[in-house]
Amino acid sequence: MAAAAATATTKGNGGGSGRAGAGDSSGSRKKKGPGPVATAYLVIYNVVMTAGWLVIAVGLVRAYLAKGSYHSLYYSIEKPLKFFQTGALLEILHCAIGIVPSSVVLTSFQVMSRVFLIWAVTHSVKEVQSEDSVLLFVIAWTITEIIRYSFYTFSLLNHLPYIIKWARYTLFIVLYPMGVTGELLTIYAALPYVRQAGLYSISLPNKYNFSFDYHAFLILVMISYIPLFPQLYFHMIQQRRKVLSHTEEHKKLE
Repeated sequence: MAAAAATATTKGNGGGSGRAGAGDSSGSRKKKGPGPVATAYLVIYNVVMTAGWLVIAVGLVRAYLAKGSYHSLYYSIEKPLKFFQTGALLEILHCAIGIVPSSVVLTSFQVMSRVFLIWAVTHSVKEVQSEDSVLLFVIAWTITEIIRYSFYTFSLLNHLPYIIKWARYTLFIVLYPMGVTGELLTIYAALPYVRQAGLYSISLPNKYNFSFDYHAFLILVMISYIPLFPQLYFHMIQQRRKVLSHTEEHKKLE
């Protein structure tokens, strides 16, 4: 949920995670970067992920040019989208083993929210795959991730072009609301099919004396966007002011 927040905060060494608000420094202590082996691995990981999302972007454009319509373009990029979005689960491992200075809890939450949307909603409810809302969040995610993984790659190489930094801290102004809108509309479109099929729901009586209503759970997920979206969005606005103003001051000093 609120997954487009991935454009938010910079992490000291650009280690391939760093979603919104995760891993902010609690003091002025300088963070130690990853070792040479970890750095090499993270560069490879970020290059591969950048390339993967570029493949998705090219696939969308090619499918649009071939069909002459933006409807149902999801099917043209379904496999690489599932593969590379699921590949982001490695970012949780990066945080857990300490090669990226980000919060394991926040990174897990934000990575898993996207994986959940891909597998537990879009993949599981076939009827929503042709919805325009799916294309909306896919486009937002694709642009976001190309920028984000490029940002980390160049940061790890200590050669970050200003245009990439600017894009990372600016384009979220449009991409974040766009992605959230697509996610919410997709979940909403899935609700009647989930209720009709009883998807992932567990009814009583059963030997575990436990029930679960997936339809109600999805409604709760949608409601959770209400407090989360403003907090993350305005946090990102603050980060943009801090980072870009710092960059401008540094340029003046030079």
